[in-house]
Amino acid sequence: MAVSALELRPRNAVALMDAALRLCTRNAGVWALTLPGGAAVVAAVLYLAESVRMGWPLMVPSLLLTLAWFLRGLGQGATCHYVQELLLGTQGEPSAWASLKAALGRMPALFIAVAYLLGLNALVVMVTGGFGYLLLQAHGVGYAAVMQGRGSPLKLYGTCSRLLGPARGTAMWVRILMSVQVLAFFNLHIAFNFLLLLGRKLVGVDLTFAERYASLDNGQWLLFLAVTTFALFEPVRAATATLLLVDGRVRQEGLDLLASVQQLPSRDLGRPLPPPGATRGAAMLAVVLGLGLLTAAPAQAQDTEDAKPLAPTEALRRLGEVAEACEAATAEDAAGLYAPLESLGPSEAVKLDRFVRRVERQAFDEEDCDKARATLTQGLTTLGATVDAQAQADARAATARAKDILSRPEFAEAAPKAEKDAPEPTAPSEPPGWWRRFIDWLGELLKKWFERDPAEPRQETAPPVLSGVSVANVLVVVLVTLTLAVLGVVLLRALNRDKRRAGADGVQVSTVDASTLAGDAHHALSRPPEGWAHLADELAAQGAYREAVRSLYLALLSRLHRDGAILYDETLSNWDYLSQFRGRAEWKAPFRELTRRFDFAWYGNLPVGVDGYREFRALTEPLLAAPARPEVAGA
Repeated sequence: MAVSALELRPRNAVALMDAALRLCTRNAGVWALTLPGGAAVVAAVLYLAESVRMGWPLMVPSLLLTLAWFLRGLGQGATCHYVQELLLGTQGEPSAWASLKAALGRMPALFIAVAYLLGLNALVVMVTGGFGYLLLQAHGVGYAAVMQGRGSPLKLYGTCSRLLGPARGTAMWVRILMSVQVLAFFNLHIAFNFLLLLGRKLVGVDLTFAERYASLDNGQWLLFLAVTTFALFEPVRAATATLLLVDGRVRQEGLDLLASVQQLPSRDLGRPLPPPGATRGAAMLAVVLGLGLLTAAPAQAQDTEDAKPLAPTEALRRLGEVAEACEAATAEDAAGLYAPLESLGPSEAVKLDRFVRRVERQAFDEEDCDKARATLTQGLTTLGATVDAQAQADARAATARAKDILSRPEFAEAAPKAEKDAPEPTAPSEPPGWWRRFIDWLGELLKKWFERDPAEPRQETAPPVLSGVSVANVLVVVLVTLTLAVLGVVLLRALNRDKRRAGADGVQVSTVDASTLAGDAHHALSRPPEGWAHLADELAAQGAYREAVRSLYLALLSRLHRDGAILYDETLSNWDYLSQFRGRAEWKAPFRELTRRFDFAWYGNLPVGVDGYREFRALTEPLLAAPARPEVAGA
């Protein structure tokens, strides 16, 4: 919705930033136009950093980063057009698609502006060490200026300076206020670590790998936070650039003065307007009177040139004549009253001339001495006060000039040299205030929250099969392997479809040789269910309850495989067995509960006592003691 001209006012930097933030939080169009370019820049920067770390060729990552940066410039131009239409409404109802089309129409100029601004910022940062980036502020509205189509993109800085006008100082303070991105950087880090803390404390998930990655001593994590913060502030940059151009236009065109005049209250709100004929008659009368005044102006100007202001001595003489004629004062009193007239400056000569002529007219022309005496006394008193005020102002000016001269370095007194042997007095230490104590307490609390729990000693008879680091390293390989395996299974089933139909009763399942399985202590089929159950009782007698729970679970897997309820495979997880369960329906619920308890005990590192082992044994016993079905041949 367009903004009325009465609402346009020159704004300071804080007001512009506040307006930009409110606009970005209440409108989804700015996010829809800036997020694609910001996300592309984030992905390209992370890919380039990973290529540098791994020593890969940099041509493709650099090309992708360049394309992402140009896409960002296109999104910035579209967002500036959208915000301008949202504020001013020059082309109807604002729309993100219409703004994107407008940016595509100016795509060559936007791409030139992208290269121009990138080169200018890099040059300013390298030459001035980053300090000039805050002083040279006009090019911050480059994309908004290009979308307005004013000036050449090759002279972008001059065009931006001309469009900003008096708002260039505001643009510098806006750029300084954009340093609030540092706070957003640390807030993102704290929020992500707080989520990890909740996941570890409440859910009991092992997030050691993620916590190690999201630490401030990891360069990749810092780079991710930096580019993410940059992308999140993209809508704010576009909004502030457009608002700065609007503010510069308001300051240059005087729309603020027009709005103030329009808001003034009318004096005669109830008086009816004159008819059109009366208005035209009044206008003609004003023209005639104006011509008459113009014709009489030369004579009046001539009289003014002849009547020059009186000198102080002449004024004293003429005032003395008036006082003598009207018996206003004695000679001694007149000398005391007329003395200040000699101290009047040239700027008061005109006033003195009017005063003398007025007194003379009252005394001689009107022959009213009483009125002349009163005017003379009042005027002399006023002139005396004027002379005193002028003297005080001159004295203050002289004092200020003397202080300015004495403050120069050549009049400064040398500071006394401090004695080397005299020890410096130490100020007595004061107890810290409540604010300092609160900050220290909060720091200790946060340190305690984010401190890692000490690792408990683990009693494991064998190393775990899978760990978080190994899964992260071979994730791609495992996915490709599983895909190929699935494709191979589908192909074999398609080729052997007729053969399976002919001999459905004689299905053969090939397994690994028993001698090979006997040497693998982690394979569920290396022992019969009774052997795993016996090993579980021995481990429980030794106090190794977690290992005993694992042996009972392997016994359950061995039994279910022999009954044909599952097809045991080391590449499958426990929950894959549950999802592919084909056994008795009444066994599925106990199997799900046993799987959940085993995952919490073995992978979640929850302590298991004698009671936990007995409960696990009681749930497993009915499944292990049930009568076995005829085993599939070859299993």
